Amino acid sequence: MSQLAPGLARIRIKNLRLRTFIGIKEEEILNQQDILINATILYPADDAVSVNQIEQALNYRTITKAMIRHVEENRFALLERLTQELLDIVMQHQQVHYAEVEVDKPHALRFAESVSITLSAARH
Repeated sequence: MSQLAPGLARIRIKNLRLRTFIGIKEEEILNQQDILINATILYPADDAVSVNQIEQALNYRTITKAMIRHVEENRFALLERLTQELLDIVMQHQQVHYAEVEVDKPHALRFAESVSITLSAARH
């Protein structure tokens, strides 16, 4: 994914730190934990570039707000489920050609900085 096709833009949402209920152990069910979200989104930006108006661009603020709301208003047993649901939020936007979402759960393992799950989707 290092090289973009002409006309495609890559949006990166980096290190979105939120708190939510995630896990299956009692302490995880009772206490919110930090998670870290990174997302990469590819969409055709030709119109946004030529017209220079927000209506022609993929509004990453709208996507980010929807992700924040979803994380803060729900509980999750599995990191996989949370990651898929965030990916689904991104893919609701028809302009998106490809998206990848990674969710990190810091300190999930005793000797590791974090554990993460990454999922992706493409529109054909």
